[in-house]
Amino acid sequence: MSTIFEKIISGEIPADIVHQDELCLVIRDIDPQAPCHLLVIPKKVIPRIGNAVENDQSILGHLLLIAAKVAESENLSSGYRIVINNGSDGGETVPHLHVHVLGGRQMKWPPG
Repeated sequence: MSTIFEKIISGEIPADIVHQDELCLVIRDIDPQAPCHLLVIPKKVIPRIGNAVENDQSILGHLLLIAAKVAESENLSSGYRIVINNGSDGGETVPHLHVHVLGGRQMKWPPG
């Protein structure tokens, strides 16, 4: 069964796409937790960061570089937060690795 992210990547479900390349897709979160809340989603299905393998190293680095690039394009020059949830206790709701980019307001610590 396909996840919502696989359906967005395939075009079955529409999304507000901010960036797309051969390795990933960046969309606006439909339930934003900050004024700017983007999701950087690899096109390769990796269920969660805890399931990533050594061969995923280059795509993981790519996701972080794209996160920084889209944060810059969204004018988050005063700062932003990058979050990757892993497992239900970590807040994961979709079993497809994705990077949250949150900004546009002061972030609190601890985060959750």
